[in-house]
Order: sequence, then structure tokens, then C-alpha cells
Amino acid sequence: MKELFAKRWFRVAVGLLAFLSMYALASYQRRTGPTWPIAVDESLAGSAVSGELIRTQAGEGDARVSLGVADQEIQGEVVWRPYPTNEEWGRLEMVREDSAEGSELVAYLPHQPMAAKLEYSVRLFKGSEELALPHGETSIIRYREAVPAWVLIPHILVMFVTLWIVFRAALGALLGEIGVRRFIPWILGLLLFGGFFLGPLVQKYAFDAWWTGWPFGGDWTDNKTLAALIAWLMAWWVCRYRPQLQRLAVLLATVVMVVVYLIPHSIHGSELDWEEVETQSSTSP
Repeated sequence: MKELFAKRWFRVAVGLLAFLSMYALASYQRRTGPTWPIAVDESLAGSAVSGELIRTQAGEGDARVSLGVADQEIQGEVVWRPYPTNEEWGRLEMVREDSAEGSELVAYLPHQPMAAKLEYSVRLFKGSEELALPHGETSIIRYREAVPAWVLIPHILVMFVTLWIVFRAALGALLGEIGVRRFIPWILGLLLFGGFFLGPLVQKYAFDAWWTGWPFGGDWTDNKTLAALIAWLMAWWVCRYRPQLQRLAVLLATVVMVVVYLIPHSIHGSELDWEEVETQSSTSP
């Protein structure tokens, strides 16, 4: 197997397999995260109801909650309250908006401070029939400021490229490639740039905080990045002082990286403390 790495076609095939692995894992992480919208494909009284319930709102303005409902007799409302609280539920009547794309029922959740969350559900009515969405629960939406594309896009690309190289190194280690430690400086450099330079920039723009992980907070996104860095620093140390263990070091660091990406993106992220907000409001002159 080692001899195959001397062939260009084999190296290209391994690189392609690493890319597909990266794409699959990154897509899984993103789609299972708490900011991914909830897909809706239902029916009420024989009429189709479709669309998405949003779970993140960036920038100024209220959050637009909309569902495609062609039946003009169907009416709806959005019930909402700050999350997590036990406050009384507020209600917003949904209004109909018609366009070339179709007919929608729309309501606007009021704008909130950075990192604030609201829980909401949509209730649709036609005669005696009712449809509550999402089923048996509420949708949680988090508010943040807009992140400039010149920060967000490079951050995402660099983290994806880092994961690609991680999988390439791991496949090389599994297949007996010689010198897989050469990938580690690239992984560390990209991880530091994407996770510890661009990442805090994204956090600062979105939530006005550079770092909310350990030791300053419990943000899982920051802590996952820190865990990945520690794992690859340990792999670098092993490869430097115990080069005969380089394949094992790369594989163990890859396991940590995969676990990091299996944890949904943005889970246990920045969250506004409503009790602190109420305390500040009650003590302000």
C-alpha cells in the first residue's frame, strides 16, 4: 500500500475521498445545529402548508416568520416569549402576503438584543381544524448582529480546508503512508488562523465578544475549537519527539477532530441572560 502513494492517481483518489469525508461531516454538523431552520411540509384541511421556521436572525429588523399557505381561508398566529423564561405568551396575528412565488402567512417577531433567544410556535386554523408547528414543541430563534462576508466566508472556508487536510492525513496514516507528520504544521496553521483569529472576529461581530469559551465561559463552539487545537498540538509533540508514533498520533488527533464536528454547530453558544437584563432594568435610574 505504501508504494501506491508514489502514483499520482492514487494520491488524487485519496485526496478526493478526504474531500468527500470533509463535506459529509461538515454538512452533518451544520444541518443538525440549533440555527438550522425547521422544514415544514404539512397539510391542513386538505391544503398544503410548506416552508421553514427560522431559528436565527442576523442584523437589524424583526424576524420574519412565514409559511406558504395557498388556501385563503386558513388563518394563523405566532405565539412567542423570551427563552428561557416563564413569561406570558405573546401573540402575533399572521397576515397574508401574495407574490409571484405564491401566497404566504407572515408575522414578524420583534427585534431583540444580541444573543437573545425567543421560543415560538405557529398555529394555523381553518374552521374547527387546527395545526400547530413545530409538532409538540417550540422553535428557538437566536438574534445576532450581521457578520461581514469578508470575515464569515474565509472563516468557513479555512475551517473546511482544515478538516479536509485532517482527513487526508488520517487516510494516509491508515494506509501506511510515510511521513504523515508533514500535514500537522498545515493543520495547526489553518486551525489557528480560522479558529483563533477569524473565529473570534466572527464572534465579535455577531455577539460583541471575542471569546466565550474556557476559561471565561461555556460556549461549546469555542471550547470545541480549543479541544481540537490541544489534540493537534499533542500530535505535533509526539511526532517531534516520538516520530515512530506519528501515524498513531495523527489518527488519535483525527478522532478528536471528528468528535468535535459531530457536536452540532452553535449548540450551547452565546445566550442572553434574561434575569440579568431584568436586574439591570430594575436598577437603572
